[in-house]
Amino acid sequence: MMIQLNLLALITLVWGSSINVEYAVATPNIINSGCSPFNASNPSSFFANVNDTFKELRGEINRNKSMHFGTSKKSRGEVNTYTMFQCRNYLSKNDCLACFDTASTQIFRNCSQANGARLIYNDCFLRYESERFYQQTNELGGGVTCGNFSSNATNFKIVGTQALKDLQTATPKTKGFYAATKTKVVGGNAIYAIAQCVETATEAKCLDCMTVGYNNLQSCLPNTDGTAYDAGCFMRYSITPLFADNQTIDIAPYLKQGGSSKKWAIIGGSVGGVVLLLVLFVLQWSRRTKKVNRGDILGATELKGPINYKYKDLKAATKNFSAENKLGEGGFGAVYKGTLKNGKIVAIKKLVLGKSSKVEDDFESEVKLISNVHHRHLVRLLGCCSKGHERILVYEFMKNSSLDKFLFGDKGSLNWKQRYDIILGTAKGLAYLHEEFHVSIIHRDIKTANILLDDHLQPKIADFGLARLLPRDRSHLSTKFAGTLGYTAPEYAIHGQLSEKADTYSYGIVILEIISGQKSTDVKMVEGDREYLLQRAWKLYEKNMHLELVDKEIDLSEYDAKEIKKIIEIALLCTQASAAARPTMFELIVLLKSKSLMDYLRPTMPVFVETNMINKEDIPIGSSNATISISILSAR
Repeated sequence: MMIQLNLLALITLVWGSSINVEYAVATPNIINSGCSPFNASNPSSFFANVNDTFKELRGEINRNKSMHFGTSKKSRGEVNTYTMFQCRNYLSKNDCLACFDTASTQIFRNCSQANGARLIYNDCFLRYESERFYQQTNELGGGVTCGNFSSNATNFKIVGTQALKDLQTATPKTKGFYAATKTKVVGGNAIYAIAQCVETATEAKCLDCMTVGYNNLQSCLPNTDGTAYDAGCFMRYSITPLFADNQTIDIAPYLKQGGSSKKWAIIGGSVGGVVLLLVLFVLQWSRRTKKVNRGDILGATELKGPINYKYKDLKAATKNFSAENKLGEGGFGAVYKGTLKNGKIVAIKKLVLGKSSKVEDDFESEVKLISNVHHRHLVRLLGCCSKGHERILVYEFMKNSSLDKFLFGDKGSLNWKQRYDIILGTAKGLAYLHEEFHVSIIHRDIKTANILLDDHLQPKIADFGLARLLPRDRSHLSTKFAGTLGYTAPEYAIHGQLSEKADTYSYGIVILEIISGQKSTDVKMVEGDREYLLQRAWKLYEKNMHLELVDKEIDLSEYDAKEIKKIIEIALLCTQASAAARPTMFELIVLLKSKSLMDYLRPTMPVFVETNMINKEDIPIGSSNATISISILSAR
């Protein structure tokens, strides 16, 4: 009988298990551990390599009292092993060795056969893999643990936030990517804080990792202790001394560029919280009372990253936003093809956002956010324009248009490899938005029309006009519906409850469309009942007739039947009725790449959101004036 495992329990073996306990040097306890889901293919050679790397690293630590970081690679034939160890710089040689000895023994108990493992303690870190990983810093699975609540909450949070912000800024610039500070809280204890990146990281990757850690620790403040950890960095603050007073690092020289962070740290440590709050209030008040002509284009100092285009130039580029240049239209506005003065072809999205000051502020903050989103499977924002009530975004141009044009239009057909690459690439893009970008972003409107294809038919997710930020301290955000029925998760469409799992549901529908070449809203009459794509997929799955769903345009010789059945079942996992039962995008990437994990998983019956509107297809955002009747259909 097939063993059934909970998806979360299965996939979290990949780097997700964490034990929130305190740790002291003398008796180290694990704060995070993870094992690869795959066993070593040649265990004798692989673990002999592991032992050799451990021996080499321990010897180097023993010989060099100032050594706190090391890597080692060993090979036997074609079997390679890569190992990394790091101690916090405040540890003595003996304490570093003690932490290494504990970790190198414990790691085998946790992951006896896996071809990769890691252990993170508050004072050291040990990891080995069968593939090179030394440059990794951010990884899905990094996390945070928090301590007790502070009785001096206001002052503690103000000073703690600034101390961590300074570490985020300074650590990537320091020698060895390590910093340690002590900051006095008026009317309370001192805050001890450290930050550290692996020494094989680049400055840019260290900064990225520090940024994630800083943002994660905001959920801890004003608690008296917080720890953020990831594949290549570590950040912690506490009122308990983590190191001797003479072991702090002077980070002031690294804070001079970019203004006043040091000044605020001094203020936070030398005056009461009431005075600081008053200063912040005055600054905020003066900012709001400044007369700013919002009819002007946003200045270069207002935005980070994107180019600020002139309205007249974009108007000329699109031939006055002519119908001839129009590429399409969504709920937030129309998209035009434009040719800039330098000959560069771009996609110009003219937004319809309303005229309130809040909308104008939202636009500015959204553009600042999007300008920092860089991933090979996300459409790149090049610039923007804000003139009067006009709000325009300028994106890179995708001449192959969107996925729906290939699946349902006349752009041509896609072979199985191309479809699989689109499925996997889209998952990677969403995983970045949900977990890897320093602020979690939910797309809200994942559909084939919002997946563009580059010159090599690689996917790029488009339309971040719908994105809203997910609060770190809430599991879901109740919000006005903004999506496309046929792709939308039931809890979002009916109750307005939004989480990353709403994107997971939509992604599952997209997978079924890619495999079948059929729209999710296409209706077939079966024995007098209407049957949608998701219902049809479930019925075929129950009968073990998955392959009946496959697009007839795909050559049978192009795909492996077992693989395509697996991916259909993954799509059904994405569309389960309970949001909690759906996989995360990271878990989906693991499942898509694995040849065996799906053997242990069984989807439950999905649900589908139906609309009784006459034109049921693609009811987008912005259709709030339409009257629709929504019902939930089971797959039976």
